[in-house]
Amino acid sequence: MLRLIPRTIRGQLILGTALLQCLLVAAVFGYVYHQERDSLRHRTADRLTYQVHVLSSAAAAEVKDQHLAHLQTVLDDVVAEPAIRAARITDLSGNTLAYSDEIEREGYPPLSAAERRQLGLHPTATIFENGGAGMMAVQDIDVDNSPAALAWIYPDTSEDQVDLSSLLRSALMFALLAIAANALFSLVLARSVTRPLRGLLRGTKLLIRDPERSDVFPLKVRSLNEAGELTRSFNTMVGALKEQRAGLNETLALLDSMLANAPIGFAFFDRKMRYVRMNQFLAEMDHLSIGHHLGRTVQEIFPGSLGSEMAATIEHVFNTGAPARDVELHGELPTMPGNPRMWLTSLYPVRTDGDRPGEPRCDDPQRTVDAAIQPPMVRWVGAVIVDATDRKLSEELLRRTEKLAATGQLAASIAHEINNPLEAVTNLLYLLHQQPLDSDSRYYADMAQQEIARVSHITQQTLRFYRQSSSPAATSPADLLDSVLGLHQGRLNSTNVKVVRRYRDPAELLAFSGEMRQLFANLVGNALDAMPQGGRLLLTVRTSRSWNQPAVSGVRITVADTGCGMTEAVRRRIFEPFFTTKELTGTGLGLWISSEIIAKHQGTVRVRSRPADNSSGSGTVFMLFFPFNGLAEQAGASVGNRNFASAEDEL
Repeated sequence: MLRLIPRTIRGQLILGTALLQCLLVAAVFGYVYHQERDSLRHRTADRLTYQVHVLSSAAAAEVKDQHLAHLQTVLDDVVAEPAIRAARITDLSGNTLAYSDEIEREGYPPLSAAERRQLGLHPTATIFENGGAGMMAVQDIDVDNSPAALAWIYPDTSEDQVDLSSLLRSALMFALLAIAANALFSLVLARSVTRPLRGLLRGTKLLIRDPERSDVFPLKVRSLNEAGELTRSFNTMVGALKEQRAGLNETLALLDSMLANAPIGFAFFDRKMRYVRMNQFLAEMDHLSIGHHLGRTVQEIFPGSLGSEMAATIEHVFNTGAPARDVELHGELPTMPGNPRMWLTSLYPVRTDGDRPGEPRCDDPQRTVDAAIQPPMVRWVGAVIVDATDRKLSEELLRRTEKLAATGQLAASIAHEINNPLEAVTNLLYLLHQQPLDSDSRYYADMAQQEIARVSHITQQTLRFYRQSSSPAATSPADLLDSVLGLHQGRLNSTNVKVVRRYRDPAELLAFSGEMRQLFANLVGNALDAMPQGGRLLLTVRTSRSWNQPAVSGVRITVADTGCGMTEAVRRRIFEPFFTTKELTGTGLGLWISSEIIAKHQGTVRVRSRPADNSSGSGTVFMLFFPFNGLAEQAGASVGNRNFASAEDEL
């Protein structure tokens, strides 16, 4: 039924006017029909009353004399009158004495049920309905002032029906003409009303399809009525929208540029904890693409405790509408397992345009929205994410550096203080040797002097570590390695590590001796840490040429061990700051500082390692090359981290 209703104002106006006109015509038509029908019934009733009275009077003498043939003549004369279809004379019991139709004389039609109900006395004419046959009249025929028979008149209403039908046809024709005239008027009126509306509709659709299109605006004002005023208002609204859109586009461009280029992570989440938007910086921070994030939940991107903690914080902001600032999150990225990270995250609600707690209400500016009654309308949650891993490690490094500096200063002070009594003990042992002693006493005195000399050597090495030289000097790498081994002599003995020295053509190198000693101490210390159950430590020093520049000569130093070795993933990251496999004792700075020392001396390094699960043995080889004139050159250093095959034979 709804499909038959027009979808345009013009069609609805024409249809509504036509329906209203039809209802009005139907009401008038019904009223006229009923009025004419009632008038017709009254005229018919008056005519029947007159005719039945005439028939009763004319038939009274014939009934008295029992002249039935004369009764037939009387009936025929009555029927000859217009508007009379038939007439009948019956006795008081309803038996037909005469009937106007000659054809029915042999078998007169019986009285109908309605007619039998009228049997009785009718001193005056009685009009009644004879079922579907219409109206008829009956009256007594008096003989000597006494009813002797009944006169029946059947009217002929065909001419009246023709007149009524003609009247109805005229009324119907008038109604159709009136409906057509009203439809034409409605069409003209609808056109004048809907033409501006069609222009507004077309302009609205164009504005929806292409908000930037301006060739069709402003719309032409074609009338001076309300439709024209509406068109002018629409043009004003479009102009205001263009101005607002221009300002909004500038604002959005500024926000998009800030979001895309800001050196900080931005993300937005919906109520299902899914990423709805983020910037490239955060994607690079997570080592995943933006497309991999969008549409996925936090727990899908970061499974485990990190995702659960992040999701719980986001849900808290959604539920309370309060921001969460400087939330520390700890965990590992799925793309970088085994590398713990720390993030500082600030979450804030992104609200809709509805009422917010504490703001004036729209219906009453004097009242505010109660936060306990009206919950905050939070649509998204925004997140500002900063990777604070390096800062955290820097703070930890600073604390450790301060401790190490204090420890080094304390150790140097202790070594300096120990050096004074050592000199006194040395002098006493010298004086003791000048005295006559037996063989056993002299043996013990010699042993004491050797141990005192060893203690003095250790204190001197400690002071050298603390008192760094400020300018490069000719330094023997072999002597530096031996001094480092002297410091680790106790560990070498306790761990049963065998040291193999191969110093071929030892030459002096222009270097900072303190930094070189620190470099060798880091490499030897790592080698000893890799062999807690014993092993072999190989140290080689020989003159050689650069791997990358054969014309450059220098010193090649190798530190190799038969320890537990490193995996390929660990080997690629050994020179990164703060990376360590020694969770409790390591700082992750030893090899990083070593790489800086190598670069400072224009040296290069190559590393090869096999882990303990290798069937052909395990161990690690650090091969260093320092050019003789490295510190004299101004070119930048090259620090490599590549495998090499020749070092495998050194193990």
